[in-house]
Amino acid sequence: MLTYWAERAWLEGPEGPGPAESVAIETAEGRITSVITGVPPAGATILRGLVLPGLANAHSHAFHRALRGRAHDRGGTFWEWRSRMYALAGRLDPDSYFRLARAVYAEMALAGITCVGEFHYLHHAPGGRPYSDPNAMGHALTAAAAEAGIRITLLDALYLTGGFGEPLDGVQRRFGDGGLDAWMNRVDKIEAAPHVAVGAAVHSVRAVPEAAIAAFARSGDGRPVHVHVSEQPAENAACRAEHGCSPTELLERCGLLGPDTTAVHATHPTEHDLELLRRSGTTVCLCPTTERDLADGIGPARAMAEAGIPLTLGTDSAAVIDMFEEARAVEMHERLVSQRRGHFTTAELLAAMTGHDSLGWSDAGRIAPGRRADLVAVALDSTRTAGIAPDGILHAASAADVTDVVVDGRRVVADGRHTAIDAAAELAETIAELWT
Repeated sequence: MLTYWAERAWLEGPEGPGPAESVAIETAEGRITSVITGVPPAGATILRGLVLPGLANAHSHAFHRALRGRAHDRGGTFWEWRSRMYALAGRLDPDSYFRLARAVYAEMALAGITCVGEFHYLHHAPGGRPYSDPNAMGHALTAAAAEAGIRITLLDALYLTGGFGEPLDGVQRRFGDGGLDAWMNRVDKIEAAPHVAVGAAVHSVRAVPEAAIAAFARSGDGRPVHVHVSEQPAENAACRAEHGCSPTELLERCGLLGPDTTAVHATHPTEHDLELLRRSGTTVCLCPTTERDLADGIGPARAMAEAGIPLTLGTDSAAVIDMFEEARAVEMHERLVSQRRGHFTTAELLAAMTGHDSLGWSDAGRIAPGRRADLVAVALDSTRTAGIAPDGILHAASAADVTDVVVDGRRVVADGRHTAIDAAAELAETIAELWT
């Protein structure tokens, strides 16, 4: 048994969630066994500042991290950015993917992320030829997460077409399996591990024909399913031209919406789309820093919350890996649109930051007995946080204020340093090799 003592910890109290003082958190075998407030440290491992539950990055493309600072001055739209991303996708192999992802996941751990949902579509060798291990690229990701000390939900994506009625072309051939049955046969061979949940994804309505989406939905077995939805107006227009409906309406028609499904982005939904998402219990994953980096637009987050649609957050393209910034952006973007302040409470934003349920880890995301022992200590004495009220942490802190991270009871970050990986050095070396 190991006991952590928090100066303050974010707990679910009788008057609602908020910071409690002097909290002893007992752990055993990766679980929290008891939480006691108002007690002295008494020999426990001390966590200063405010201790939060582990943060969940519900939507990640780890390899996009190599684009940071390398595509910002090219202008254009999402579609021009995508061509640069495809160039990067053509360079990776299992070894370089592992090294890059290990460093990216270590960067996530340093930011307080204890679980990542990796939306994985870079499956095969150039030209679409399978590796001798058909899941070599996926196994590179799960191995990278293990070494970085975080859990991963591998959301292996079905990707069959290069657009509505268009064949896969160029680097896209690396993404496709040729058909739903071949994709299912490959995914069934993914090796499980205690830190891995195997989910699934439909890349988008552009990349999977209607009949395949419907068949995919019928094959569901309760595992988490994610899908890119209405990220750009052009996607909506193309879907209407092809199917006479919005992407959300198409997913509903195919039977894919539901409590196990997460719609990623949903930046440009109609009011009817929001009703379909609400009625089906579908979660929405917002990725504000990516959506603004790619000039995608601002999604109707407040309208979604008021409709009762569960919200989660993701770093997506890794333009920024900072869940505090993602959460803050949800509020700030609403302010820009409405010209009013105060749309989300700290508790609402923190719930979105800790949305492990959409990744298949329903036993994480709270500091409470029986939950996974995931703890994130955030400094309250940095130049950013000094003098703030602890419940204002999301309006002041950044990833740089994370000092200690515990995942499944194991300390992964101590005093602001990853215990196993020099993330900065590995990122610099691996990314330099990729672009050489």
